[in-house]
Amino acid sequence: MPQILYYLFVYIYILYIYVLYIYILCLVKLCIGMIDAGKAYNTANRQFVNGIQELAQTSAKDVVIETPYTKLTPEFIMARFQQSLSAHLRNGIAVRRDLRKFKEAKKQFDKVSEEKEAALSKNAQAPRNKQHEVEEATSILIATRKCFRHIVLDYVLQVRATVFMPVFQLDQLVMDSTKERKDMEMKHSTIQQKDFSNDDTKLEYNVDAENGIVMEGYLFKRASNAFKTWNRRWFSIQNNQLVYQKKFKDNPTVVVEDLRLCTVKHCEDIERRFCFEVVSPTKSCMMQADSEKLRQAWIKAVQNSIATAFRDKAEDAEMERKSSASSGSLDSGGEVKERSLKGESALQRVMAIGGNSSCCDCGQPEPCWASINLSITLCIQCSGIHRSLGVHFSKVRSLTLDSWEPELLKLMCELGNGVINNIYEARREELGARKPQPGDPRHEVEAYIKAKYVERRFVQRLSEDEIRQKVSALSKQDKPLSGCSDARPSGGPSASASSGDSGEDLEVFCEPKQLTPGLQLYWASFSRSMPDMAEALAHGAEVNWTNTDHDNRTPLIMAVHGGSLASCEFLLQNSASVNQQDNLGRGPLHHATLLGHTGQVCLFLKRGANQNAADVENQTPLSIAVKAANADIVTLLRLAKMNEEMRESEGLYSQSGDETYQDIFQDFSQMASNDPDKLNRY
Repeated sequence: MPQILYYLFVYIYILYIYVLYIYILCLVKLCIGMIDAGKAYNTANRQFVNGIQELAQTSAKDVVIETPYTKLTPEFIMARFQQSLSAHLRNGIAVRRDLRKFKEAKKQFDKVSEEKEAALSKNAQAPRNKQHEVEEATSILIATRKCFRHIVLDYVLQVRATVFMPVFQLDQLVMDSTKERKDMEMKHSTIQQKDFSNDDTKLEYNVDAENGIVMEGYLFKRASNAFKTWNRRWFSIQNNQLVYQKKFKDNPTVVVEDLRLCTVKHCEDIERRFCFEVVSPTKSCMMQADSEKLRQAWIKAVQNSIATAFRDKAEDAEMERKSSASSGSLDSGGEVKERSLKGESALQRVMAIGGNSSCCDCGQPEPCWASINLSITLCIQCSGIHRSLGVHFSKVRSLTLDSWEPELLKLMCELGNGVINNIYEARREELGARKPQPGDPRHEVEAYIKAKYVERRFVQRLSEDEIRQKVSALSKQDKPLSGCSDARPSGGPSASASSGDSGEDLEVFCEPKQLTPGLQLYWASFSRSMPDMAEALAHGAEVNWTNTDHDNRTPLIMAVHGGSLASCEFLLQNSASVNQQDNLGRGPLHHATLLGHTGQVCLFLKRGANQNAADVENQTPLSIAVKAANADIVTLLRLAKMNEEMRESEGLYSQSGDETYQDIFQDFSQMASNDPDKLNRY
């Protein structure tokens, strides 16, 4: 055994000597190479110096050229080479050290960025009804934001020191680095004093931005999938569109193609805080900001964008109209001029109503907007404020850009700014409230409009005796009060009922049991008194109020018996249900069919009335019309049925009907609104 160990030791020693010999050979070879390189360098250096000296000799007669060349001695060149080599070695060591610091700073930056995103998500998920979770999430978010800002400062300083400073300026780099470190220390101390409850990036709406982006920033967006997940996206408002990006280089995804068709509102009925919703005719997008300040900024930006989009569109339309008018004068057929007059007819008819020539809320002359459920005209600024109130308070439409249905145009000509202001501003002077003027700040106008329509602060409240007197007077009316041209059976309520309502009596209740604004709306709808209807709604009347003393009929059913198309349209625009039934199972469409009111049947069908509903006698509107031999109503009901079946067969995304269907209904609407006598042929 000892002999084996001895041989093993000898073998290892010999192997070691062999390896050492190999290393020595390599080292000798490197030394030879270094010597050869040195010789080559010395030769090249000598040739270079000789060349300089020869050049100096050829320029001996020129003192300006000779003096610098004579100073380039071999000793001078070697000294400069050694200095340069030493500087590069020091710079190389510094760069390696800075690169190591840069990697560490980047690692810390990435880590804190992830922590900040997690804190933002936790803060967004904190439910509004659990205050302790909200406070905890807010505290974590504030602390994370401060830490993030500190790390960002260090990271930026390290990036500048590593990347942007040239390595051959080491002395200048040291000086600049020292100065920047002092600046960063000042910023670090500022961070400690700053309030980070709102870490806002860009809060101002800039319509004149060079890149076309008037507002941008991070928001949480609720997905439209079944799970309703929330994702953080980069949103921006640009080119009158609302878009977002998942990543910086991704193509923008358009949420809303045209902001003119949208409205924006707060969302307080969900668990998450700071939410708001942008609603368009086809979809809605629920979003969440990081703070209340950010939410208000985004809502204001969307509202301003909507107003700007409308103004730009109106200006373009005006320029196009003027251009068309000038080119139309050269057209012998006059088609352009005719189209222009048709486009202005809605504006001309509405402006002819008393008080409509100036904005209802601020007095701005020549308003081009309207609130269709209030039947008032508005300027561009007030229309934007009305739009922000929500459609349950005001439905805004352009008098020049939008198309107007005959019933809606007829409604706009029934009330007007004067009538509505007499109702909604009855106590304004008594309370000492100042009415806005053109050019007043937007926030003052907005506060006034909210007080006027949302809080109804200036409406004159009615006592029970006053309601009793109004109800008694309205229920005894024997003729229309609003000057409508709609056809109506003469002879009071009982005569109205006898024209096809199976002999039902609309008995007048002089001593009603329910003295409410709803009862005022009920009888005002029958009497076709539009001002009284508007007044009842201003007093808080429920538009779908039912009269328990009168078969649970609604104001809309009474408007049918009153025979007024405009009254029906007014109630529908104020959210009346077109399918609410009375105790006999009859909705407004049943009553309109029984009474032979073709215009109202057409209106209800366009508003989505259910023509398949049957009353207690198992009668549908179609069976009633066939029994009464009313060809017009039978035609309308059958066309609507065919159109509905066509849409069902075409699938979920089919259009609302073919052109023939739309044209026939348009003709009936025009006739019912402008020449109702033609519908009384049968």
